[in-house]
Amino acid sequence: MQELYDDGREALDEDRYDKAEAKFDQLAQLKGPQTDAALYWKAYAANKLGQRDLALATLADMKKRFSQSRWLKDASVLELEVKQSIQGLMNSDAERAMPLLEKVINGSGSPREKSRALFVLAQSGSREGREIIGRIAKGQSNPELQREAIKYLGLFGGAQSHQIMAEVYATNPDVSVRRAILRAYMLGGDRERLFAAAKSEKDESLRREAIRQLGLVHGVGELEQLYQAETSTDLRREILQAFFLAGESGKLVQAAQGEKDPELRRTAIRNLGLIHSDESAKALQTIYSRETDRSLKEEVLNAYFLQGNAAALVAIAKSEKDPELKKTAVAKLSLMHSKEATDYLMELLQK
Repeated sequence: MQELYDDGREALDEDRYDKAEAKFDQLAQLKGPQTDAALYWKAYAANKLGQRDLALATLADMKKRFSQSRWLKDASVLELEVKQSIQGLMNSDAERAMPLLEKVINGSGSPREKSRALFVLAQSGSREGREIIGRIAKGQSNPELQREAIKYLGLFGGAQSHQIMAEVYATNPDVSVRRAILRAYMLGGDRERLFAAAKSEKDESLRREAIRQLGLVHGVGELEQLYQAETSTDLRREILQAFFLAGESGKLVQAAQGEKDPELRRTAIRNLGLIHSDESAKALQTIYSRETDRSLKEEVLNAYFLQGNAAALVAIAKSEKDPELKKTAVAKLSLMHSKEATDYLMELLQK
């Protein structure tokens, strides 16, 4: 074994890296006391030969099998050098880097190494890089890496990448993958495909996901169409939540004032409380003054509390004739840290 080690080191000194890699590979397979050193030098030689995927895989194997090795520090430095050389190659010669990165992704490296390679591919903006990511998004790799590839298609891809995602969405029954595609559509601002999924998706959980993502891309017109056509109370409630995500107080005001279903009105009022704007505050004031249903008036008080609107609660506490509603307003003021609330509560104590 010592002779193999010495032969390998001599080959390194003579820059005969192919011979060195073979010697250290042979030594590593013997699984003797110098196996960790053999793996390190094998990786070193492989890197010198430009076999960076093999170098990374060998280092990962070494770190996994020899967690206490005295060669670990050297291995970490070498691993960083290999990764930097990959990045440098990517910047200077993307065409040569592509096959290497694909080998890293399909090899035995760690999830972190594969994720980094995938990210570098995504950032390249090249046709070949997009094709590699597309293959992974279609299921060439494990589900975790597949979902990550889908995310990068949404972030960095264009129309062609969105078409790849649409094909995967149409043919892949895995709900987690399809949900990842809907989120990638959001990242890419693809309102058209989100709208299509929100209208026609058979799986209700995915419909809800599409509706939420429409809110995040400010698809207000699409959400309005969905709300008018939808018959399910649960899904209409989801659409109201999406209006909130879009920061669309106008549609929430319409629902809060005109919706016939009390539960949906309650949801709209609650979401208005989460939007801090003059429009929502005025709408809540109008609703409270016109409403006869005590539970809905209590929802308005809760919305004021969520807004931190102490002035509105003080005004109601001073003028409200219903003792229960007045008591509710005062209780909410007691939980608020504002000068207006404190002044009013002190005023009450002094009476």
